[in-house]
Amino acid sequence: MQFNPKGGNSNVPTIAGHRPVLAEMSERSREIFRQIVDAYVETGEPVGSRTLSRRLGHLSPATIRNVMADLEEIGLLFAPHTSAGRLPTELGLRLFVDGLMEVGGLTAEEREAIDGQCNASGRSFPEVLEQATTLLSGLSRAAGLVLAPKSDRSLKHIEFVHLSPGRALVVLVTEGGMVENRLIDVPMGLPLSTLIEATNYLSARLVGRTIGMARVSILEELESQRAELDSLTRKVVETGLATWSDGERAEGALIVRGQSHLLDDVQEAADLERLRSLFTALETKEQLLKLLEAADQAEGVQIFIGAESNLFGLAGCSAVISPYRDSQRQLVGAVGVIGPSRLNYARIIPMVDYTAKVIGRILG
Repeated sequence: MQFNPKGGNSNVPTIAGHRPVLAEMSERSREIFRQIVDAYVETGEPVGSRTLSRRLGHLSPATIRNVMADLEEIGLLFAPHTSAGRLPTELGLRLFVDGLMEVGGLTAEEREAIDGQCNASGRSFPEVLEQATTLLSGLSRAAGLVLAPKSDRSLKHIEFVHLSPGRALVVLVTEGGMVENRLIDVPMGLPLSTLIEATNYLSARLVGRTIGMARVSILEELESQRAELDSLTRKVVETGLATWSDGERAEGALIVRGQSHLLDDVQEAADLERLRSLFTALETKEQLLKLLEAADQAEGVQIFIGAESNLFGLAGCSAVISPYRDSQRQLVGAVGVIGPSRLNYARIIPMVDYTAKVIGRILG
């Protein structure tokens, strides 16, 4: 698995900038710092020297206080308010993610859950994205997001396939190789010849064009009765067009689920207002494009911690995001998790990475 630890702000040191700091830290300092970050991820609370002494067992509180003071001096820790405990700074979290964190793997149950939700038959691609977002939120206990830009690619193939009495499958393939299947209701007892006629009719008018380009002219042709179609075939054509047009609109959006998880760390009204600002910003086209640009810069997972990103820094949040691509390796969208800066990065990184790869395989 690949992941790109860099955030969106070039003024924040990257992993290369952290190497001298890590090299100068003793093994004792690294262990104490790792324990503080682990405790912060687990509880969100400051950690004191006595607590760490009990955890480690072999270091006195006085020794730990001295190390904590040194880590605070170089900007990796800070003392919130008048607390005697310490929390990692955003720079400290970046150093931890870049150089000290051990990325875990998914359990077999987590892989099965992601595979099952994303690969379930009969679902349209937008429905797969909805399920992936909800699943990521549930597994991470944070907000899950999926970004899917509006598809404007020309169509390569369209076909109506009989499934069972009253049900048919519409199969559409874009020039980029993206495949989507949609279930539609058709009249009971519909002959196979009607589905073939509907396929031929739409293929002649859609292949090489986008649905947006062709939809209006096709509907006008049907309305003026220039098309020599019987009533059943006409109904199938209209149903197929309506289904695909709805899907096209659904893809051009940011899907966010589990926003309520972000409220778990809200301490005061100002925190709540920052969260509102974040979700308002996420709804704008400009911010969607920035997210896509960030995803397109990396082959694997990107991590944004707090103020490294103007977008997520609005609410003091962090984000783990990975792109997903079609069979031509063209960027289609991005999938990820937004949460407080104390996200369990080691667990969420492989989760986001695997979900993006599953979605990519579906596209392929």
